[in-house]
Amino acid sequence: MGFIKTLFIFCFVFVLNVPFQNEEVILWYKSRKLTWKDFKGAPENTRAAAVTASGLTYEFSTTKKNNQVVDIDFTVSSHFYPSKSWYRPEVCDTVILGHEQLHFDITEVYARKFIKLLKAKKFSNNVKNEVKQIYNTINSELNDFQNLYDSETNFSRNREAQLAWELKVKKLLE
Repeated sequence: MGFIKTLFIFCFVFVLNVPFQNEEVILWYKSRKLTWKDFKGAPENTRAAAVTASGLTYEFSTTKKNNQVVDIDFTVSSHFYPSKSWYRPEVCDTVILGHEQLHFDITEVYARKFIKLLKAKKFSNNVKNEVKQIYNTINSELNDFQNLYDSETNFSRNREAQLAWELKVKKLLE
């Protein structure tokens, strides 16, 4: 048991705007929780118990009138990448799975934040670059938030902090 307590449990977050062709992805849904069967990658080290690869993708289309953008439609999704996510069954349990799920949930929080920023933005004819700039900002914030989560929960080992983060993220998703 002492060995398990000293393991580093960390999550690696892929943040991509274009999914790999033919790569399996799991879209985030409130009712669909991750299971260990979703983690199909091979463990890459012995320091981590599990790794979650998740990220945001987006698509958009514009309507122009008189060479001016008059409408823009967005699709933003949170993805989990099974082939890039892995775990070591000999050291993982439901607590660690819950920690990994929350990383995916945090990705969804930032997908929603991205959508909110896109809807509030008044775009010029340089929409592509403006969307990419917002996306890059969101990715940076997402990465910082994921790192803060791991730091404050000590990779799920701080149970009190883990429970506080679960409540925090639940409220953000309401």
